[in-house]
Amino acid sequence: WGIKYVMLVGGLTSLISGQEWYVPVVYVHNEDTSEPKYISDLYYADIYDADGNFSSWDTNDNGVYGEWRMTGKDKIDGYPDVYVGRLACRNVKEVQTVVNKIITYESTPSDPSWFKRLILAGGDTFNDISGHNYLEGEVATQQTADYLSGKGFEPIKLWWSLGNLKQSNVVSEISKGAGFVHFSGHGSPGMWMAKDFTQDPHGKYILGLDVYHMPMLSNSGEYPVVVIGGCHNSMFNATFLDSTIGCIKSLTGSLTWYWMPIPESFGWWIVKAQKGGAIASFGCTGLGYGTIGDSNDDGIPDCIQYLLGWLEVHFFEQYGVENVDILGEMWGNAVTGYANLFPPMDDKTDLKTIEEWAFLGDPSLKIGGYSS
Repeated sequence: WGIKYVMLVGGLTSLISGQEWYVPVVYVHNEDTSEPKYISDLYYADIYDADGNFSSWDTNDNGVYGEWRMTGKDKIDGYPDVYVGRLACRNVKEVQTVVNKIITYESTPSDPSWFKRLILAGGDTFNDISGHNYLEGEVATQQTADYLSGKGFEPIKLWWSLGNLKQSNVVSEISKGAGFVHFSGHGSPGMWMAKDFTQDPHGKYILGLDVYHMPMLSNSGEYPVVVIGGCHNSMFNATFLDSTIGCIKSLTGSLTWYWMPIPESFGWWIVKAQKGGAIASFGCTGLGYGTIGDSNDDGIPDCIQYLLGWLEVHFFEQYGVENVDILGEMWGNAVTGYANLFPPMDDKTDLKTIEEWAFLGDPSLKIGGYSS
C-alpha cells in the first residue's frame, strides 16, 4: 500500500477513571517483579517479522500479547515497518489544540533565535557504586549536545552540578522556545526529577517539572521536541482516580508509580498544553532502565551505551549527524538501531526498552517546519 506514516488520534475517553479508549492500546506482558504489563504502540508499527509474516505479538494464540514469563515467551520482531505516533487526545478540545500546534509548526519556518536553543536537564541519576561516579543525566544530555553541535544548537544546561536545576528555571527556559529538550533522570506519570546523592546514599529527589506547572509554559509557536528520560513519564493511561488511589496506597508502603493525583501523564500533557509546551514527546510507559559505570572499560559511560540512554542519545544523532529531519523516521531509525545492536528476543529488558518508548506526536512532522 505504500503507507509510511500512521498517526493514531485518540486516548482514554475520560480524565477521571476507566479504561475505555477512543483508539485502543495493547498491553504487553513482558513481566518483571514489579510491573506485570505496560502499554506499547510499537505493536502497531511492527507489522511483519523478518520473513514477511504477520507479527502478531501473540504467537501462542492465548490472547495475551508480548508474554515473557518463566513458562515461555511470545516471539516478537520488534522492528517498526511503519512510523507510528499517537495523539492521546481525550476530547475534541485536545484534538483542536494539538492539530493547530502542528499546523503552526510546519507552516511557519522556525526562527533560529529560538529553534537553535537546546535545553538539557539532568543530574546524578544513580549512586554509582562502581567508583566511576558519573553524573548519568549530565553525561547523557552532554552527548545530545555533542550530536547537535554541528547543527549550531546552543546548549542551555540545567544541571545539578551547576546548581541551576530547579522547576522555575525549567519553566523559564522552555518558555523562551527551543528546538529540542532532553530530560534525563527519574520520573513518575506526573513529574520529572533528578537526584542528589551527596547527603543520602538513596538520593534526594530534585523536582524539574510537574504537570501542574505546564500551564505556565508560554512558548506559543516555538515548540520543542521533548525527550523524557525517566520511569512512567509517558504512561498515557493515567487517570485521576487511579493516581489518587496510587497515592493513598503509597502512604501504606505499597509500591506505586504515582506521586500525586493527575488526570493525564507528563508526556502527553506537555504536548496538549495550549499556550506552550512541546510539539511532540518521547518517554516511557513503564519502568525505564539505565545503568552505571563503565563495565567494558572502554572509557565511555555505560549510561549512554545501553538501555534507555542509548535510545535517547541516538534519537538526537539521527537529526544532528545523520540529517534525518522527519520525526517518525528519527524514532524509527533509533528503534531499529537499538534492535540491531541488542536483539529484542535475547533480553527482556532490551525488548521492553523499545516497546515502552511512547511517541506522542505526528510521525510525518518535519523538524523546524517547511520553508516558505
